[in-house]
Amino acid sequence: MTTGSITKSITHNSDILFIYDARETNPNGDPDDENRPRMDYETSRNLVSDVRLKRYIRDYLQDYKGQDIFVAKVDNRALNVTERLESLFSAYREDYTQELNLTKLEKKHIDWLLSRLIDVRFFGATMPIKGKEGAGASATLTGPIQFNWGYSLNKVELLESSSITSHFSSDTEKIQGAIGKDWRLYYSLVAFHGIISAKRAERTFLNDDDLALFDESMIKAIPLEATTRSKIGQTPRLYIRIEYNDSYTFLGDLREWVSLDKTEGLRDISDFTLDLGQLRALVNKEIDRIAQIIFWQHPDLKILGWREDDHFQGKLIVLD
Repeated sequence: MTTGSITKSITHNSDILFIYDARETNPNGDPDDENRPRMDYETSRNLVSDVRLKRYIRDYLQDYKGQDIFVAKVDNRALNVTERLESLFSAYREDYTQELNLTKLEKKHIDWLLSRLIDVRFFGATMPIKGKEGAGASATLTGPIQFNWGYSLNKVELLESSSITSHFSSDTEKIQGAIGKDWRLYYSLVAFHGIISAKRAERTFLNDDDLALFDESMIKAIPLEATTRSKIGQTPRLYIRIEYNDSYTFLGDLREWVSLDKTEGLRDISDFTLDLGQLRALVNKEIDRIAQIIFWQHPDLKILGWREDDHFQGKLIVLD
């Protein structure tokens, strides 16, 4: 569990490039379209929401690192914001003994929550609170860690859908189970760009220990979550976090500087090579603005343009 203490927030911005693949699975179904994989049909690219990626990270933090998170189920039940806040303050009454009026969250309440909830320090939160007589309040924190929607670097192909039948009836008057579609893609190499803002971290108290845990989560969360038929088949392949010397530098969407030697007909990680040559050139050009480069590569991923002996003036930190 978190300790309830607040430490100094980070002072440097970062850009993030995260790539994972999904083989014969559905990376992010659209509930408004029979749960088909989310798509940009004009470009045949698979789309994955930032919410889906954040869910992987939250689950890892809660289930495997023992961290308190705000967007969580309690006793396997989703709570509204007021119920979640009540459960948190009730659980840690020994840390917070003053009376709390949930229709008005003061700064001391927000600070206490930030000291406990790592996902709020990461991603922020909106807390609309229901009052007992209709009155209420709202607290909004913009998180320092934000992602664009992910998209596939390759053109994807949809498997022929097979029908699946639930063992439970779709309503109380039907005997047979409900029938749905099992939509999957042959192969999708999904790339995300994200940022970490030092200015926003001042508000949520995101600190260096949090950042180290975030790096770990990006690499380990998805494989540990692959325990259901909809999640299996997804594997992290590349993680790069470029940390700058200050709180105002960003290089932009790092996906624009990577490319594949083949973008169609992919079925497996062995079918292509990822070219990082343009990204390496950009990093070399801006090296004086860079404090360090956190780098992790899956052993099965073939890359070009990023030499093992290129240490970027000693600023490259390779994660296991």
